[in-house]
Amino acid sequence: MSSKVLTVLIASAVLASAATTNTNLQTTFPKSSGTTNLAAVKTIAAKAIFDGGMYQWDRSPSTCKDQAEGGDADAVFVLEDGATLSNVVIGPNNGEGIHCKGSCTLNNVWWTDVCEDAATFQQSSGTSYVNGGGARNADDKVLQHNGGGTVAVKNFWVSNVGKVYRSCGNCGTQYARHSTFTNIKVDDASVVAGVNSNFGDTTYIRDSCVLDSKLCWVYNGNSNGAEPTKIASGPTGTACTTAAIKTSGC
Repeated sequence: MSSKVLTVLIASAVLASAATTNTNLQTTFPKSSGTTNLAAVKTIAAKAIFDGGMYQWDRSPSTCKDQAEGGDADAVFVLEDGATLSNVVIGPNNGEGIHCKGSCTLNNVWWTDVCEDAATFQQSSGTSYVNGGGARNADDKVLQHNGGGTVAVKNFWVSNVGKVYRSCGNCGTQYARHSTFTNIKVDDASVVAGVNSNFGDTTYIRDSCVLDSKLCWVYNGNSNGAEPTKIASGPTGTACTTAAIKTSGC
């Protein structure tokens, strides 16, 4: 093999490695700048941008009722359509964390201890983005997708949770929901994504580190409020696809 060919092969390998290693993935929980306790939920207006300054934002008195389903009033932040929330630590004393009424963007948002859900996406269409940040200590779900469209997650760290993402299995209005996960690290979760194949859901997990966790659970969802039936554990193909997943040494 010529030295020129060898050089090209080495360069290609380095580029391929760089493509699957993103330094924007932070796996150390950040220290907050201080604490802000809200007596009521804080609403971020449509298309507005709010920077939380890396303060820990929480509710006082607490609205956390363990796994009892809550509403907008139990959240810390409600984001109207097109709003962006950045540089926030969500404390443990809230039931719902963040509610996105339309498509939203969450940049560098962290949840210290998740109560019912960390973030709920309610848009009827469009794409919501979770860029960076992370969550730990959730008995059940971190990202709950109740509306339609797509939730796109990248550079996200999760530790000691139930489901990283769940497409609603029994909402009164159902959609074909889509989700993508790129360069995430999951350590000790029941599953990364739960999706409903009978409604046309899809999830794609790639270039990620998944430790002690299942990748996908596939359900038959319903719109009558009954508990959905799990029918498969993936990857399964259409509903759940993966690429370049590491399950050790990462």
